[in-house]
Amino acid sequence: MDIVAAMVRGTEMALRTHIGTPLLFMGMLITGLTQLPISASVPRGFWALPENLTAVEGATVELKCGVSAPGSVVQWAKDGLLLGPNQGIPGFPRYRMEGDPARGEFHLRIEACDLSDDAEYECQVGRSETGPELVSPRVILSILVPPKVLQMTPEVGTTVTWIAGQEYTVSCVSGDAKPAPDITFLQSGQTVSSISIDVSEGSQEKLFITEATARVTPQSLDNGKLLVCEGSSPALVSPIKVSITMNVLFPPGPPIIEWPDLNEGLVRAGQNLELPCTARGGNPPATLQWLKACSCFQNGQPVPTAWGTEHVHATARSVLTMTVRPEDHGAQISCEAYNSVSTETQKQSITLQVTFPPSAITILGSVTQSENKNVTLCCLTKSSRPRVLLRWWLGGRQLQPTEETIMDGLHGGHISMSNLTLLVRREDNGLSLTCEAFSDAFAKETFRKSLILNVKYPAQKLWIEGPQDGQHLRSGTRVRLVCLAIGGNPDPSLTWYKDARIVTEPRPPQEPRRVQLGNLEKSGSTFSRELVLVLGPPDNKAKFSCKAGQLSASTQIVVLFPPTNVTILANASALRPGDALNLTCVSVSSNPPVNLSWDKEGESLQDVAAPSQSAPFKGSAASRSVFLRVSSRDHGHRVTCRAYSAELRETVSSFYRFNVLYPPQFLGEQVLVVTAVEQGEALLPVSVSANPVPDAFNWTFRGYRLSPDAPTIRALQDPTEVDVGGSVDIVCTADANPILPNMFSWERLEEDEEEQSLDDMKRMSKGSTGRLQIRHAKLSQAGAYQCIVDNGVAPAARGLVRLVVRFAPQVEHPTPLTKVAAAGDSTSSATLHCRARGVPNIVFTWTKNGIPLDLQDPRYTEHTYHQGGVHSSLLTIANVSAAQDYALFTCTATNPLGSDHTNIQLVSISRPDPPLGLKVVSLTPRSVGLEWRPGFDGGLPQRFRIRYEALETPGFLYVDVLPPQATSFTLTGLQPSTRYRVWLLASNAMGDSGLGAKGIQLSITTPGLDQPSGEPYDQLPTEQPTESPRLPLLPVVFAVGSLLLLSNVSCVVGLLWWRRLRHRTEGISEKTEAGSEEDRVRNEYEESQWTGDQDTRSSTVSTIEVQSHYHSLRDFSPQLPPTLEEVAYAQGLEEENMAFPGHLYDEVERMYAPPGVWGPLYDEVQMGPYDLRWPMDKYDDPGRIYDQVAGDLGTMGSDSLPFELRGDLV
Repeated sequence: MDIVAAMVRGTEMALRTHIGTPLLFMGMLITGLTQLPISASVPRGFWALPENLTAVEGATVELKCGVSAPGSVVQWAKDGLLLGPNQGIPGFPRYRMEGDPARGEFHLRIEACDLSDDAEYECQVGRSETGPELVSPRVILSILVPPKVLQMTPEVGTTVTWIAGQEYTVSCVSGDAKPAPDITFLQSGQTVSSISIDVSEGSQEKLFITEATARVTPQSLDNGKLLVCEGSSPALVSPIKVSITMNVLFPPGPPIIEWPDLNEGLVRAGQNLELPCTARGGNPPATLQWLKACSCFQNGQPVPTAWGTEHVHATARSVLTMTVRPEDHGAQISCEAYNSVSTETQKQSITLQVTFPPSAITILGSVTQSENKNVTLCCLTKSSRPRVLLRWWLGGRQLQPTEETIMDGLHGGHISMSNLTLLVRREDNGLSLTCEAFSDAFAKETFRKSLILNVKYPAQKLWIEGPQDGQHLRSGTRVRLVCLAIGGNPDPSLTWYKDARIVTEPRPPQEPRRVQLGNLEKSGSTFSRELVLVLGPPDNKAKFSCKAGQLSASTQIVVLFPPTNVTILANASALRPGDALNLTCVSVSSNPPVNLSWDKEGESLQDVAAPSQSAPFKGSAASRSVFLRVSSRDHGHRVTCRAYSAELRETVSSFYRFNVLYPPQFLGEQVLVVTAVEQGEALLPVSVSANPVPDAFNWTFRGYRLSPDAPTIRALQDPTEVDVGGSVDIVCTADANPILPNMFSWERLEEDEEEQSLDDMKRMSKGSTGRLQIRHAKLSQAGAYQCIVDNGVAPAARGLVRLVVRFAPQVEHPTPLTKVAAAGDSTSSATLHCRARGVPNIVFTWTKNGIPLDLQDPRYTEHTYHQGGVHSSLLTIANVSAAQDYALFTCTATNPLGSDHTNIQLVSISRPDPPLGLKVVSLTPRSVGLEWRPGFDGGLPQRFRIRYEALETPGFLYVDVLPPQATSFTLTGLQPSTRYRVWLLASNAMGDSGLGAKGIQLSITTPGLDQPSGEPYDQLPTEQPTESPRLPLLPVVFAVGSLLLLSNVSCVVGLLWWRRLRHRTEGISEKTEAGSEEDRVRNEYEESQWTGDQDTRSSTVSTIEVQSHYHSLRDFSPQLPPTLEEVAYAQGLEEENMAFPGHLYDEVERMYAPPGVWGPLYDEVQMGPYDLRWPMDKYDDPGRIYDQVAGDLGTMGSDSLPFELRGDLV
């Protein structure tokens, strides 16, 4: 029993309950073996009594109670409360009486002790027949509660930043415990002495809380270490600990500059200097900054450089890399180290001592001089440190300077100067004159400046090689003259002269070159220049000289040449039969002289000598004369003069042709009888001789004079009219003599050659009438034609006729619905443009929603224009009201042949419609060319924006098209061999056209760099690519989420903006119920026009087959010409140049006029689908009070919009 009691006694045994349980079992076993049965006669008593116990919360304890008299009723009492005699104690599930009652064992076992078990216990034995009741002494069960947690301020597990040397307060609070725990602080493993303890009651009775406060002064060695709060208690096997990490800020150590060698500060210019600077310690690591101080920056100028930090060794390192320059001499290079807690900046400095050679050597003075004269030169160096010495060299010979000077230079250096005076000789020419700078500091380097000495001296000898002087040569002979000279500096300039004039190379156009002047050639010390001549008369006895300076050589050539010119002079120009003619033959010049002779048609003539004349080219002249009596038979005959040179064996001749004027003469035998067929043609030949040719021939027949007549047009039906598809003949009747079968021809007067063809028309001619037959007339055949009559007698007759093809009106309506936008605020105006083609004139009528429009209403103004076959009607609506005027307007064009109509919807200003027909026109590895057609602009200026994406890369890119109205753009910056998707958006101040429409999206693939660039091609817009892009899942999810978030934000912003816009719009113009009804009708109409996936807000068909046709208030500014109905033409139809009278249909005059005949009055106005400007001046009708509205159309801009509609909507 003592062993069992000892087992549960004391604090240490209570801490190890799992050890006490086997010992208890062993004690009970020993007790059961040694205890003998107690007889009834034995006095009652306890053989085992309980003892005071101390146990840790959660342990299992057992209070001993051994009764000597078995069979007694035994129970336990807790703080006076009887627990009952049952083994399982009701209400106390953790309590149980253990042991064998037959042996008197009534031990109280308590499992999982807690604070409620801390009480006084006693074992009570009830009264029995054998004895009174017994009560054991009271024992105390003390429960120890260990602290569960420690809380620190700052928070446990955090890193606190403190500054070294400053005091900080740290508190640590324990949880509920019994008894109160002891708390200590450990700073970097050392116990903190400055600590105060405060114990207070816990959350329950018998529990206590301990709060400890410590004052901590961190040091640099504490950086990164722990500050530990440690709680100990008898209830704990080992203390509990919590901690915080101390981040102690402290300044770095002094910086250290590592000089690369032992000579600190000594450096040479041009050297790449690398200076490492290291600062150890410091939290945060040191920030290193380099400063460079010189005379211009006394306090130092920061030098930008990078620096790094080694966190393992708490070392900051920065390397200054600089190229040393001479101006760095004396500069102080400093490395500063500091951090956020530094009280002062620490630095180390080094002063640079820079050595630098002279950057340049300059020789002043001229090295060109004539021989036997002095050359004075000065050699000057740039600044150097240390100073350099100078010496002169001529070739390999050292020269002695005349004077040397040292001066202070830049950057602490010195300038060296040396003067030299040298007598130059001819043999010194071409030698190198060198100034050399040297110094012991630059022992391995030598600095030189060399010049080549140029000594001038003349040539030594000059002569000419070629034909001998005075040699006779024929004209045309090629002669080569060479001028040679020896020596001379500078190189002698050999110049050729001919009779004291410098020889050049004349190059008259279309003539062979007779003079070739060569370039100066050099071979060793010999110089030459050749002159090649093709001899001619001017070279005869000429003196050719070659000069070089003062030297000169010459030669002379005698040229043999035939007469340069043989001329025949006559005493009369106009000859008549019987006149006397004196002819003189002159040989201008020849060498040697020539003999002259005359002949007439091979017959020699007697001549006489004529007076001699002077001869050019130093040759001889000759002349002979002959006298003749002329007749009509001499006309056309020739008289020849021949000049013969016996030595040259050449003859030069010239002839004179007789021009005898005489009246017509019938020649020889004439044809007297001609055979002809009745009603046929007869040709009557006649031979006549005369000079000049007869002007006219007169024939008579039976006494009547016969003469042909030039044709004239008697009748031409102009204009000729025909309905389209009908047939008509253009008839041309002429008077002519003779009348030939094919004398009629026709031309079409058109500028386009393709339209000049008459292949589809039949031409007929009978007698004096010609016809141009037109079958199944087409509009393309309308125009001006010309009838030409030519019977061989000049001049041919020409007549103009216009073919008018009448056709029913054709209204231009390229889309099912044309839209015009205007603000419905009762202050704006709108103009609806209706244009049609047709002949004759067209009458326009307008309806609104099917009801004829009352043009007497002053709000409506119509102007009608007729320009040839083009007719236009402009309907101007003033003070547009959304309730009244947002409707469907129908324009109907009518003439006697039929009618046609088109619909125009007047709508509110809105977002633009999507562009049309987006296609690719060019493709390269890095760009793509795009083209499109603009859609309806919504009544506001629109611009275009391209959105594109690479299918393998998430995200979109946007590019604005410039200029804003462009309809083509080249998108650059693409990557080769990449698939892209491209969208085209239109936007105005109201918003953009959106991405949902068809025809605004393309999928393209750029070619690779090794592939040829794609030729322009048309790629149709696609809604979806043929293959889904294989994007990574995570970027796709992220992109989708971003888009959803962006769409939500956009919806909220859009809703707020719409409410604000609606509020302001209601303040400007109050909407009536009638207006709402009009909107409903308009929407119903739009829905009836558009089906499927089309956007009901836009009337543009998004297909590429249909060409858009819109009228923009911003671009439309008509200039109104006067109309036929309202004002007469100033020039009218009575122009002098008109070849036909006026016509009932005035527009025909302008539509079918031949080019350039009637002038600008009849020039047709070219109006394409997008050209809405008239070429004439604006016409103001004084009868209308709202005509000024048309003038307002071109001035509408962003400033005319309400404030909330201006700018770009984001």
